[in-house]
Amino acid sequence: MSTVSQMLDAYPKDLGGINEVSLVACIEACQSCSQSCSACADSCLSEDSVSDLTRCVRTNLDCADLCEVTARVLSRHTGYDAKITRSVLETCAAMCKACGDECTKHAGHHEHCRVCADACRRCEQACRELIGSLG
Repeated sequence: MSTVSQMLDAYPKDLGGINEVSLVACIEACQSCSQSCSACADSCLSEDSVSDLTRCVRTNLDCADLCEVTARVLSRHTGYDAKITRSVLETCAAMCKACGDECTKHAGHHEHCRVCADACRRCEQACRELIGSLG
């Protein structure tokens, strides 16, 4: 059982009917995507063609930050507000799509961009699945 699952199980109140499987998957996907985007940005900065990767670096860093914030917001349940959660998830999904699209442009030349694009696609999908379960 993952730490995310353990923390949700340990929460002393009812989670309000949220799909816990989708919630865990989304938090974990956001954490993974944040790490992948941070590492990809760093790898881009180490490439000889770094000037061609400026937009990719920026998109990676923005995506990493948004994914980290999303994971943190999703981990809080006291005073839960579905409208805020939905907004955060929609923003994260949009950023993951943009970052995945940008990394895909470079994936043929840079393996780190391919790996990052895949992580972004998984996170985007996890966010959309959780949005769908919110009703």
